[in-house]
Amino acid sequence: MKGFYSRKLHSLLGVIPLALFFVEHLVTNFTAVEGGKEGFNRSVAFLNGLPLVIVLETLFIYLPLLFHGIYGLYIAYQADPNVKNFGYSRNWRFLFQRITGVITFVFIIWHVFDTRIQVALGNVTHEELGGVMHGIVTNPVYFILYLISVVSASFHFANGLWAFMVSWGITVGPRAQKVSSYICMTLFVVVSLGFIASLFAFRSAEFQETATALIQSSAIQQLL
Repeated sequence: MKGFYSRKLHSLLGVIPLALFFVEHLVTNFTAVEGGKEGFNRSVAFLNGLPLVIVLETLFIYLPLLFHGIYGLYIAYQADPNVKNFGYSRNWRFLFQRITGVITFVFIIWHVFDTRIQVALGNVTHEELGGVMHGIVTNPVYFILYLISVVSASFHFANGLWAFMVSWGITVGPRAQKVSSYICMTLFVVVSLGFIASLFAFRSAEFQETATALIQSSAIQQLL
């Protein structure tokens, strides 16, 4: 019974608040595509200017993320997808959900360290985050790792929404679950493309000036 409630809490936190934060993060990053450096800096300044932002981040992002991530690792460890004997799409998605969950959790720790923690330590300002991202994604190895990670996170998000609706009785019956599957997989493609476009935007020359200044101050060298 305890495991049942733990899994329900894990599922709920994956949608509220983490899925909402994921969408917000996509919107913020995509401002680098639409508005370039100035647009991205405005979005970051708005978010970090919210009242009690540290408290909000701790309560609604970091604590839920830690529980969802750590318990998710436990679920992944226990998983038995058995795709060799039962190669149904649900089995494969079950397997990919666990794999992408591990990739996403590791990636988030890396990404938060390179961005939010560096800001908190005073090594980087909010206005320099675009330069930090430019330095990361112009490294070929890191760029490939970021591509794999954002696609993994997008699948975990979209397929997690589908699983949430099934497990919480929102989509009942084969037809409803099939329709929601199409919707969620379309969402996966759209979100992936949005994050990939953002990565390419950070590679642009517009963010290079900030990155160059960071390299000269040796701040970004510690991250790369």
